[in-house]
Amino acid sequence: MDTIEPTRIRQKIMDLAILATLAEDLRAQGKRVVHAHGVFDLLHVGHIRHLRDAKRLGDVLIVTITEDVHVNKGPNRPAFTESLRAEALASLADVDYVAINRAPTAVEAIRALRPAIYVKGPDYKRPDADITGMIGVEEAAVVEVGGRIETTDDITFSSSNLINTFLPSYGAEVEDYLRELRGRWSSRALCDELQKLAQLRVVVVGEAILDEYVYVDPLGKSSKDPVLAVRYDRAETHAGGALAVANHLASFCKSVELVTYLGATEGNEKFIRSNLRPGVRPNFIYKSDSPTIVKRRYLVETLNTKLFEVYHINDTPLVADEEAAMCSLLEARLDGADAVVVADFGHGLMGPRAKELIARSGVFTAVNTQINAANIRFHAISSYERADYVCINEGELRLDARDREAPLDSLVAGLGTKLRCDRFLVTRGKRGVDYYCPQARVSAPSLATDVVDRIGAGDAVLAITSASVAAGLAPDAVAFVANVVGAQKVRTVGNS
Repeated sequence: MDTIEPTRIRQKIMDLAILATLAEDLRAQGKRVVHAHGVFDLLHVGHIRHLRDAKRLGDVLIVTITEDVHVNKGPNRPAFTESLRAEALASLADVDYVAINRAPTAVEAIRALRPAIYVKGPDYKRPDADITGMIGVEEAAVVEVGGRIETTDDITFSSSNLINTFLPSYGAEVEDYLRELRGRWSSRALCDELQKLAQLRVVVVGEAILDEYVYVDPLGKSSKDPVLAVRYDRAETHAGGALAVANHLASFCKSVELVTYLGATEGNEKFIRSNLRPGVRPNFIYKSDSPTIVKRRYLVETLNTKLFEVYHINDTPLVADEEAAMCSLLEARLDGADAVVVADFGHGLMGPRAKELIARSGVFTAVNTQINAANIRFHAISSYERADYVCINEGELRLDARDREAPLDSLVAGLGTKLRCDRFLVTRGKRGVDYYCPQARVSAPSLATDVVDRIGAGDAVLAITSASVAAGLAPDAVAFVANVVGAQKVRTVGNS
């Protein structure tokens, strides 16, 4: 294709709404409008030939691209911003107009432009091979506006493969790991593995926590006291703790029962119910003389720096009748469950009676005992007598063993004997994860490249790996899923 002058390039890039009006005028003139859509992250010869063939199908070729926020192709993607991708496409003589599609799918653009022909590349000839699952939806939208879908037939390349090969996002260690993993797993095979989670009935038990983020602007030291003064900006609240674990599982599993306590005072029940996914069925007991736990963090948004935290909490154990009610609920929900995920934050919910009930239930049991500022002196995983799977941070493991030097293998072996457990995932921050199971020990390097906030990452990893282990996923798949979930989670603030 020939290229064109910079002024003309800028003129070809339009807002989609304006372009929709122009397309209507073109149809009135008897012109046949052809529409192509994609990410076009790295413009290559396959794209050029595809667009050349598309132009030959009609009179005017309009190309829409997915905006940056909706590009779902992995970390650090797109490699090129939407404005640069639009400019690259507008530089091609066969492309008449370009627009950035602000919606997550092409359907909205199809309905706006009403093309006579909607064009896809040769890799979409077999709908069953479409990993996006959208080709059928897009075709229905084209038919709805009176058009038809066509596919071009020429050389095929993958922008993702080219970017991963020549513009890698990671260092040599991670690239070697991913290369070796790709030799054993295709993306479709991994997705098929995750489908095993869909039939699981899971019980989540643990403390409900509301994570509140208060954004402030620092003003400086008070004039009369040694106090940092700040100006309030805004606040937001997220459903955290066991609420977050249940929400994550509801995205994958058939059903999720949540057993937790709310405060009898300042319960925030309406907010919590409205922030649970539809697949989560809550079972609440109400703790007397207590609020629902709120962990309020004050931070400077521009620096993404936390100043301090305030806990609204009564972390004394449940009284006898509350414990009896909780155990009764838990026992009923465990009947017929495939797995129970214990998210124990050490704030008074999980007493000896509840731990014993879970141990003798015979249900697949996954446990995490998270250390935090309120429990670091006494909270430990070894307070449980049995588990089938333990998800634990290396620091939590070493604290439990009171040993900061011993090899992980020996610490895991010792804890495994105590808990009669043979499956452990040890999360190690920037050093990735180690997964121990009877078949193997699998180490996987961290995939995180953009750490915004670590709050909630452990909950997400606990949730998805617990279900993965319960469903029988292969060890290397469990380790990979753990790293993907963790890397994705740390890119967002809390459980937003």
